[in-house]
Amino acid sequence: MTGIVSDRKAPVAPPSVGRVVAVDAARAIAVIGMITMHLSPPLHADGGPTLATTMIAGRAAALFAVLAGVGVALSTGGAAPPRHRDLRVAAVGLVARAAAVGSIGVILQIAAHPPVAVILTYYGLLFLMAVPLLGLRAAPLCWLAVAWCLVGPVLAELARAHLPGWAWHGSATDPLGYLTTLLITGYYPVLTWATYLLAGLAVGRSRLRRPGAGVGLLVVGTALAVFAQLASALLLGPLGGARALAAAQHAPGLLLRTMNGGTPSDSWWWLAVPAPHSGTPLDLAATTGSSLAILGGCLLLARAAPGTTRALAAVGAIPLTLYSAHLVALVIDSHAVAGGPAHLLPELAGVVLIAAGVRWAGRRGPLEAIVAGTSGAVRRAARTRLNSRYRRFEGIPDPTNMTGGSVEGER
Repeated sequence: MTGIVSDRKAPVAPPSVGRVVAVDAARAIAVIGMITMHLSPPLHADGGPTLATTMIAGRAAALFAVLAGVGVALSTGGAAPPRHRDLRVAAVGLVARAAAVGSIGVILQIAAHPPVAVILTYYGLLFLMAVPLLGLRAAPLCWLAVAWCLVGPVLAELARAHLPGWAWHGSATDPLGYLTTLLITGYYPVLTWATYLLAGLAVGRSRLRRPGAGVGLLVVGTALAVFAQLASALLLGPLGGARALAAAQHAPGLLLRTMNGGTPSDSWWWLAVPAPHSGTPLDLAATTGSSLAILGGCLLLARAAPGTTRALAAVGAIPLTLYSAHLVALVIDSHAVAGGPAHLLPELAGVVLIAAGVRWAGRRGPLEAIVAGTSGAVRRAARTRLNSRYRRFEGIPDPTNMTGGSVEGER
């Protein structure tokens, strides 16, 4: 339900849409891709990228971020954005969710010191950025995503040019430096990653259950990814981008190698690079495209093979728990990073067993339960307060403040 209900005496019910199993299945692919990327060697002995790097680098993380936006949209009304009191309740609930997820990230960063970048703190800030966008429909969100894909990298490039030693990543114990890391200089900088959030919100505000949604996302996503690669090849090749960067003494191999969230700021030609985690417009477009294509494929799979989709969805339903457990496992076994199949296969088997156990028990993942419980408690408190305020404003007695208990209790 969105907006104010017609019966003024009835409290506003939260907007609700059923869980889209295909989204959980796509999230499972992101989980598996992330673990595979962390535990597989990035380069061959000759310095060339391995198959895992070629197929997964940059794409798994982008898929997580796009699906985070989809999840925010689905949890706040889906194709029908919340209105009035519903919008306020959804906003405070999302703030609580952002605080919970960000706090888990900070705790992992400080307590565990994992050997890979922790994405959860970036997510917390991305969720906060989504708060003022909750009332928008799919079309304006889509245009915002396109605009930010072009503008965000330019702003990030300008900001890094004025940050000496921008590649330095602040510590979670240094608030100002850490905020700079999260926004601009980190591995998943919010200034550019907002593109993924906007794209995911736009998808989540569309009608994902309609029969043609899967085909549409698959076609559009594939076309976008191919276009980005072709545009980069044109800019770096015939239009002279690679020659210009080579003249600045940058090795040609650097143009395609995975970066650390951004590019050097000594040439605007860097914005034509499609390298994973470079945060350029073409990197963002290519990885957003691959994310949309994977989600579209999962929507089609859900119709063609629902049993397979549900099996994948069991993993994708507890991504926060699995991600955190993976980071702890990396800390315990420091040799697991880039350790190859000897480490990868047992961990993937463990992920499947944990997901199956949680599904069999009929419960949420423990960290998902914490986040959902925190957000749910805040939403309920906000809804109660808003309903009480509107009753007083409209001259209707608040049944929860009547002597002898509530109306429901008296009945």
